Amino acid sequence: MKAFDVTPGTAARQRSARSMIVKHRAAQMFDLVADVERYPEFVPLCLGARIRHRAHSAGGVETFLADMRVGLGALTQSFTTRDTLDRLNGRITIVAVEGPFRHFENIWTFHSGADPDSCKVEFFADYEFSSPILAGLMARMFDLQFRRISAAFKARADEIYGRS
Repeated sequence: MKAFDVTPGTAARQRSARSMIVKHRAAQMFDLVADVERYPEFVPLCLGARIRHRAHSAGGVETFLADMRVGLGALTQSFTTRDTLDRLNGRITIVAVEGPFRHFENIWTFHSGADPDSCKVEFFADYEFSSPILAGLMARMFDLQFRRISAAFKARADEIYGRS
């Protein structure tokens, strides 16, 4: 897995970008990321996830509200996101609508390569907690957690679709 990070941000606002080439099809990786309700099975720190409301547009874009619960030890937080799945353009956008964030946005993109059985997965995260105390606690572990999350998705793809 080849990955890179950019713009680490400040204690208040955090940003990270990861990119990896995986030996799985873009559609398979899209499906894996879109399957939010399975996150507690493999995503680090994810303690619970459920879809609250789902809608489909005429253009084939699916949008849903997802309730997430994450935690580390005694520290747990719940939040709700609006997830937009644009399969045609290989893009998933996740924006917080309720919870401990002043700002929260994740963008996943999936690009097929010359090899139809591999793809490039890009993950961008940009968030800021409303609480300065929570922001201070999370600032130290932000980059490590996003590395662990991207590795968890690759490992899950290998488990479901076969080793790369």
